[in-house]
Amino acid sequence: MRFLRLLKILHVVFRFGLEEFFLGHERFRAMRWLVKAALFWRPLDEPRGVRLRQALESLGPIFVKFGQVLSTRRDLVPLDIADELAKLQDRVPPFATEIALETLHRVYKKPIAEVFAEFDPVPVASASVAQVHRVRLHDGRPAAVKILRPGIGGLIAKDVALLYVGGSLMETLWADGKRLKPREVVAEFEKHLGDELDLMREAANASQLRRNFDQSELLLVPEVYWDWCHTEVMVMQWMDGTPIGQVAKLREQGIDFPKLARAGVEIFFTQVFRDGFFHADMHPGNILVNSDGRYIALDFGIMGTLTDRDRNYLAQNFLAFFRRDYKRVALAHIESGWAPADTREDEFEAAIRAVCEPAFDRPLKEISFGRVLLRLFQTSRRFNVEIQPQLVMLQKTLLNIEGLGRELDPELDLWQTAKPFLEKWMGEQLGWRGLVKSLKNEAPHWATLVPQLPRLLHGHLSSPRDSETAQLREELKAGAQREKRWLMVIAALLFLLLLGQMLPVFAWLLLE
Repeated sequence: MRFLRLLKILHVVFRFGLEEFFLGHERFRAMRWLVKAALFWRPLDEPRGVRLRQALESLGPIFVKFGQVLSTRRDLVPLDIADELAKLQDRVPPFATEIALETLHRVYKKPIAEVFAEFDPVPVASASVAQVHRVRLHDGRPAAVKILRPGIGGLIAKDVALLYVGGSLMETLWADGKRLKPREVVAEFEKHLGDELDLMREAANASQLRRNFDQSELLLVPEVYWDWCHTEVMVMQWMDGTPIGQVAKLREQGIDFPKLARAGVEIFFTQVFRDGFFHADMHPGNILVNSDGRYIALDFGIMGTLTDRDRNYLAQNFLAFFRRDYKRVALAHIESGWAPADTREDEFEAAIRAVCEPAFDRPLKEISFGRVLLRLFQTSRRFNVEIQPQLVMLQKTLLNIEGLGRELDPELDLWQTAKPFLEKWMGEQLGWRGLVKSLKNEAPHWATLVPQLPRLLHGHLSSPRDSETAQLREELKAGAQREKRWLMVIAALLFLLLLGQMLPVFAWLLLE
C-alpha cells in the first residue's frame, strides 16, 4: 500500500511540475533536457507556488494540512510559496455519516439516541482530521460534536514517513534544501498533528481560552461539555454567528467594522501579552461574529504559548520599533539570548535600521506590521539568531489578524491600536504594579523561607565544600555555639523588619 501511495505521489509531482525543486541541483543539470522532453505535453503556465498548492490539494487532507503548516514557516520557505500555501483552506470532503455514528457508538458504548436527543446527519464543517455535526443534548442545550476521522492516525503515519523521505531528498538534491530544513518542517508538522489528534487536548485548550476571556466584551469561547468528551470526540456549546468572511452579510446586520477590526487587534495582543496563550489558527473559517458584534473563536487544535521572557522580548522589540530606537531592538535580541552574546551591537543595529527605516517613509496605516516582523526575523538569521517556533507561529498569526483587520477596515492603523496596549502592559510589568504583583506572588515563598534562615545558614557554614575549606570549617565549628545565639537574634530582627515593611502591602492586597 505504501508503494502504491508513493507511486501516486510521484505521479502528482510530475503532473504539476514539482521536479523543478530537485532538478535545480547542479548534479542533475544533464537530466533537465531529458525530463522536459519526456513531459513536453504537460502545460506549466502557473507559478511554482500555485502548482505546489494544487498538488497538495490533490493528494488529500494530510498534505493540505502539511501545506498549511509549511506556510507558517516563512523564516524557511520562500515568500512566493508561503503566500500561495496560505490560501489552502481546511475544507475537505466529509466522511460518511454512518462512519461518524459508528465512532460515536464505539466511544459512548450506547445507542446515539441515549447520548443525544437530536443528531443532524449533515455535517456543518469538515476539516483534515475531524468534522462537526450539530446535536441537541437531552437537557435541551444545542451543542456541536467534533468527531475525529476514523483511521486518520494510520494514514498520517504513512504519509509523514513519505514526507520525511521527500525532505531528505530535498536536502540532498535541491540547492536550497539544507537552508530550508525540510525535515525540521516535517517534524514540526508531525508534532502539530499529534496534538490535533487528541480532542481532549483541544477541549482543554478551549476551556483555558474561555477562562481567560470570561466576561469579556470582545471575545466569546464555547463552553466545553466534559461529560461527553473523549480523545476521539469533543462536545461543546453551539455558537450562532456569521462567518467573518461574509462581509456583505455582516454589513446588513449593521456591524461596526472599524470597531470590529480594532477589537480583533486588542484580542490578539491580550492573548499574547496578558496571557501568553494565543489561538494560532485564526483563519476566517475559525472566526464567527455574533449579533452584538463580538468575536466567536472556534477550533482550538493549534494554540501558541509564550514564556515571560518571550513576552518581554516581544514587547521591548515592538515598543522600540514604534519609537525607531533600533539600538534598543538590537540590545533586546542580545539580552534575551536570541542573538549570540558576542554579536556586534553596532552591526546588528545597522542591519535592523535597513529593514525598518524604509517602512516609515509611508503612512503608518499602510505599513504591514507582520511583514516588518518577518523581515526582522530573516535579518536576524544572518547574525546566527535561531528563530524560535513559537515566535514564527506568532508572526503567522499576526499576519492573519492584520490582513483580516484591514479587510474589515482599510483605514485600520495597527500601530496606533497596538501601541497604547503595549505601553500599558510594559508599565504594569516594570512599574509599581509589577512590583506589587511580584511581591504578591513571592509572599508565600518568603513566609516559608524566612523562619528557616538560621538553620540554613548554620548548615551552610557547617558543611565542607572542598579540602581548601576544611580548616575554615573547623574554626567555624568551634565558634558555632557562641555565634548561634547571635545568628538567631539577627535573623529574628530581619524577619520582624521585613514583616513591618510588608504589612502595608499585605493590608493593601487584602483590602483590594
